[in-house]
Amino acid sequence: MKQFDVPALVEADPSANATDLLIERVRATPDRALFSIPTAEGGWSDITAAEFLSQVTALSKGLVAAGIEPGDRIGIMCRTSYEWSLIDFAVWFAGAVLVPIYDTSAPSQILWNLTDSGAVGMITETADHFARFDEIHADVPAVAHTWMIDTGDLAKLAASGAGVSSEEIERRRNLANGSDLATLIYTSGTTGKPKGCILTHSNFVETCRNSTLAIPEVVNPESSTLLFITMAHVFARFIAVLSVHGGVKVGHQADTKQLLPSMASFKPTFLLAVPRVFEKVYNSSEQKAESGGKGKIFRKAAQVAIAHSKAVDAGSVPLGLKLQFAVLDRLVLSKIRAALGGRVVYAVSGSAPLGLRLGHFYRSLGMTILEGYGLTETTAPISVNLASNFKIGKVGPPLPGVSVRIADDGEIQAKGVDVFAGYWNNEAATAEAFDGEWFRTGDIGVIDDDGYLEITGRKKEIIATAGGKKVAPAVLEDPIRANPIISQVIVVGDQKPFIAALITLDDEMLPVWLNNNGLDATMTIAEAASNPRVIAEVQSAVDASNSQVSRAESIRKFLILDVQLTEESGHLTPKMSIKRNVILKDFADSIEGMYSGAGAPATEGISMSQ
Repeated sequence: MKQFDVPALVEADPSANATDLLIERVRATPDRALFSIPTAEGGWSDITAAEFLSQVTALSKGLVAAGIEPGDRIGIMCRTSYEWSLIDFAVWFAGAVLVPIYDTSAPSQILWNLTDSGAVGMITETADHFARFDEIHADVPAVAHTWMIDTGDLAKLAASGAGVSSEEIERRRNLANGSDLATLIYTSGTTGKPKGCILTHSNFVETCRNSTLAIPEVVNPESSTLLFITMAHVFARFIAVLSVHGGVKVGHQADTKQLLPSMASFKPTFLLAVPRVFEKVYNSSEQKAESGGKGKIFRKAAQVAIAHSKAVDAGSVPLGLKLQFAVLDRLVLSKIRAALGGRVVYAVSGSAPLGLRLGHFYRSLGMTILEGYGLTETTAPISVNLASNFKIGKVGPPLPGVSVRIADDGEIQAKGVDVFAGYWNNEAATAEAFDGEWFRTGDIGVIDDDGYLEITGRKKEIIATAGGKKVAPAVLEDPIRANPIISQVIVVGDQKPFIAALITLDDEMLPVWLNNNGLDATMTIAEAASNPRVIAEVQSAVDASNSQVSRAESIRKFLILDVQLTEESGHLTPKMSIKRNVILKDFADSIEGMYSGAGAPATEGISMSQ
């Protein structure tokens, strides 16, 4: 059993709570911009730390005036926005607890989160959000308070609290100690009913204080970021709180279609994203170049960029490669940099493996992507690559204050300042999640001699073929998903004679690719799924992935489904992770069709709908 411990860089303060992070920031830099909100003219308007504190205090007074008591739980259904952070801290200042609900959640999911948490209030952003909540409102009689952001309820709430004293808010914000509940964040529900993760104030305070010292190049008062990932997820929520602590200026853009224009005007210094976003930027750039007749030079630039990054890792860049890179950087790569705002130096990536190809490409673009690893149960980060010593393909060493060990069966286990206090109202699940004081992550991986963690798979997803070969699906899926026309890949083959895969097409990138390849861009997903050129393109992606593994681990057949896997269809979580068990059940007939009468066929592509 290999273990790696990183001592905390900050002495723990059991009396501190999340409100102290804002108080300390205002004390340090009251007049520095902590947020920036979009203006009608297309620019950005800064909000200083002191102004943010003033708005937080006013809103918290409104909550108190409305009858919110310390310890009360309040649901929130809101897209990524300045208001999210404003509400988050105001609720803490009032002594209460926020329960995030994904803004894409169905009424039944809203009902579960509100009922299980015992919420007494609900904040929605839009009329659509409220309508979904209103469907189940009668079933949650305890929810006596409702507010809607789009109708101006936050301003009304703040105005209603004018009679509440600042002393009362100061008293309330100091009620919680480090071990007290700070928020309930419900898991995505990939393996059943969502469980409420009890994240404490110490989880936020100690993880923030140690993270800032671990990656000071990224998190500091000179840096800025544009958040677009949903703040209902722990990844963006933690970064939002970390940014308050670190003095990072934060902007928001919930509409991903407006992301590039917003980045061009906001000009962030670092980004927070999942690998799919980096894949989309790369693929969109490639297809745009292809449309302009410059696809060949883009691919050459990408090839040289990757080779250049690998040479940097090797310690020496040959003169010829250096000159090639300088030319192509000016002609191609600089344009991508400009599209990202021109100032991005770092990115933090999580929730899935990035892949070596993209890691090297973006590094030569001038953007160091620091892959990290963690779960809701660990307040987001367990580990993150260090800006001063990052390793492409690894997710870094444990954060200060965190220990990681690899169990005998390969499972990654963690303990430390970030690990949650258990599952809400679920002692059995809590007991199952721990081995003594060690949290069982359910993921498998390895640690190198420097303590850098590498994720190799998900424990429950390991496939054992009929021949006894054990295969981690992600090793095959991630490279295939990098292809611009491919959306999702689900590797199958448990107790089957060979490995196969279900594949779906990307409805955004497909028309562009079809047009660039002289095909009908109006082709439907169903038509494309049976098109020989499309099948051949998918086959090439499968072949490339297969080249990285042994024959026994390779994908021998695949089905291109003529449907999309979505959150609405029940096949994806709100953070766009696949619900593997649901997909295997819903597409069982299609999967069996690949194996009926099959021995060990040569790799072939098959198009088949559900």
